Amino acid sequence: MRTTLQTLAAEGHRGGIDVRVSLRSDVGSGEQAFDGAWFPRSRDLAVELPELIAALDKRGLRIERFTYPLDVWSPAPRKVVVGGRVVRTGGFRSMDPGVVCLTWAGATRRADLLVVPPETDVITGARALRLCIRQGLPRSPQMVLAAARSTPLPQVPGLPYTRAV
Repeated sequence: MRTTLQTLAAEGHRGGIDVRVSLRSDVGSGEQAFDGAWFPRSRDLAVELPELIAALDKRGLRIERFTYPLDVWSPAPRKVVVGGRVVRTGGFRSMDPGVVCLTWAGATRRADLLVVPPETDVITGARALRLCIRQGLPRSPQMVLAAARSTPLPQVPGLPYTRAV
């Protein structure tokens, strides 16, 4: 694994592209399976991670450490500099491939984000981002993504029933 520093401007977005992330209002409480979801555009953490950290900074979360499953991401630098601040990273083979973990406040607060795979279509990704902030969410990333992929049946308004004579 590389040990390099990556920098990014404080605004955190390449070419004006928004970071696709949703967070629960009680992020870090530990009461739900997920504290939100992240829908990156690629599996290249060297590009995606600084943008995510900058977007979370804007929401008041000063992330100090980012951990991820090694087998589903390209290798990431051990330290990332965003807005003049260092964020440490760590990859583990034992982590669920559908989740990343963020810690802040001296490692006293933790949030698990469901990762919507970058190859997911935009509609399913948007649904997953919304589902992850609802109450009563399934505990597995696979179940959340399956729910996001399901499409409701079209609703046909009930017409008055008339009988032919």
